[in-house]
Amino acid sequence: MTISVDIHLPRDRFVLDAKFAIEQSGVTALFGPSGAGKSSIVHAIAGLVHPRRGTISLGSRTVLDTARGVDVPSEKRRVGCVFQDSRLFPHLSVETNLLFGWRRSERRIGEKAIAAILDMLGIEQLKDRRTGTLSGGERQRVAIGRALLASPEVLLMDEPMASLDIGRREEILPYLERLRDERKLPILYVSHAIDEVARLADEIVVINDGRVTGQGAVFDLLPKIDPKSGAVISAKVVRHLPDGLTELAFGGGELFVQRLASAPGDVLRVRIAAADVMLSLRVPDAISANNVIVAQIKRLTERAGDLVDAELSAGSVTLFARVTRASAKRLALLPEMQVFAVIKAVTVDAAIAS
Repeated sequence: MTISVDIHLPRDRFVLDAKFAIEQSGVTALFGPSGAGKSSIVHAIAGLVHPRRGTISLGSRTVLDTARGVDVPSEKRRVGCVFQDSRLFPHLSVETNLLFGWRRSERRIGEKAIAAILDMLGIEQLKDRRTGTLSGGERQRVAIGRALLASPEVLLMDEPMASLDIGRREEILPYLERLRDERKLPILYVSHAIDEVARLADEIVVINDGRVTGQGAVFDLLPKIDPKSGAVISAKVVRHLPDGLTELAFGGGELFVQRLASAPGDVLRVRIAAADVMLSLRVPDAISANNVIVAQIKRLTERAGDLVDAELSAGSVTLFARVTRASAKRLALLPEMQVFAVIKAVTVDAAIAS
């Protein structure tokens, strides 16, 4: 399904002039600083705010066209919404909250499909409880379930984890990964948290001061947005070694990480932070690091704090290393120079399923 947005909407601090199109299912992150206009975009798609002019299309359906006087009511747009504060009805049970969207849907799913959604989100056992007794993570999972039971064609998630502490975020992230991988539903995910975007998104639309300033695949765009976050790459599990390591294959060779629960053949999303990559001019020996990748320097960029970012080409993928200016000078680093990128296994975030 193609989602197309071209809207003009005056806000308090700026005018939102956003134009972009999403051509695929999966998670598209609307990423940018707080107050950039991300939430206003999803509220416009949901029909909760009304742009002064513009168009919004969801697949073959035009839900907004101000020139033609088209503005489909929010309840008719077939979008599911999950907000930061969950917005559950506190006086009702979890089950009644879940069935609220289902009862209002024009295309009610059957009991088997309902059971599959509750199982995916791990909320079947919560049905008889009052929402006031739920943890923050449980409330958000129920809110996601309520949105899915309405049979949406698009799911809009507006900072769904912004109010959760780190523990609750880690609790809910695996469920969001299952949602992404199993439902194959177009999801617009608003966030200003780079780690959430790296873990969940397939594509990024960057919003700054009400305008789209970039769009692309997470593997390509994320390092350009925030070089210190490093590289996000796709890797396949090759085998598990008897010494507690797992071998992964990626476009630049092999990676060895702490043993994973994933099976051989599984494809994972791996994040390698720039600060966790060291550079050497020759093959290092007698070191504890398990990963040494042959690479070529593509670009050197000086940063504040006497730091230098080295953009590296390793086979078909791009890696990043952040070193001090003194180290770059001592090694006489230059573009097109061959180097060896040294990566510790423990710094590879291979728990990110793709």
